[in-house]
Amino acid sequence: MSSDASEGASGRWSSLDRPPLNAAALRRHLVGEGLWRSLEVVSSTGSTNTDLAARAAELEEGAVLVAEEQSAGRGRLDRSWVAPARSGLFFSVLLKPGPGVPEERWGWLTLLAGVATATGLSRAAGVDTALKWPNDLLVTVEGEERKTGGILSERVADGVVVGIGLNVTLTEDELPVDTAGSLALAKATVTDREPLLKAVLRSLEQWYETWRAAGGDPAASGLQETYAAGCATLGRHVRADLPGGRTITGTAEAVDADGRLVIRTAEDERLAVGAGDVVHLRSIR
Repeated sequence: MSSDASEGASGRWSSLDRPPLNAAALRRHLVGEGLWRSLEVVSSTGSTNTDLAARAAELEEGAVLVAEEQSAGRGRLDRSWVAPARSGLFFSVLLKPGPGVPEERWGWLTLLAGVATATGLSRAAGVDTALKWPNDLLVTVEGEERKTGGILSERVADGVVVGIGLNVTLTEDELPVDTAGSLALAKATVTDREPLLKAVLRSLEQWYETWRAAGGDPAASGLQETYAAGCATLGRHVRADLPGGRTITGTAEAVDADGRLVIRTAEDERLAVGAGDVVHLRSIR
């Protein structure tokens, strides 16, 4: 892992349209009396989640690790997440909910991060970001629903590392697949990564503190209702590919108190899915 990307890297800048993040400025605005206790920006690493998880025991809650580029970024189901340097936001945060939040509620942190990211992007970039259960961020590009971001949470000894990846300035030619998108392609009013990162981290802090003050209760904190309101999966005809090879097809009806997706099948059976890959299907007429 290298040192702060904003320091001494001018010889490697390949695009004036994609300047490096200013780590010192970000620390001045974010690190202090609130949740965020440290912030490091590195020019390149394999995975910010892997790096932060390895150091979790020695770090305070509120550590933030940002990479200008990830060579081994991961999404759900061990899918890769790779993008050009400085074309997006790739960062992980360390959260330690502590004894005030039962561990069985820690699974809500992935959904919380989705709500916080969508809220922050709406405020800072004027872009409507929808949530695809459980961890994808969707934008609309020329009338099409495209994935522009994802969230990956990992348990560590006494907490959770939450990783967030966002495509910010990727062009059509740079997209890894035709179902991907970026904030720029979605006509975001702001694509400067520093205000976007600050907005997302501030939103994440607000939602996390509200959720933690409610003992992690998704209903009392307003998280469950807000997630459902912004979830593009609900009301859709979906296919859920579950661990072990089982597949469920039906209508996504709700997100329950445990953060599971409730699907009503054609046989009128309601099944709660806690893990799996969900595909939005075309509605049946």
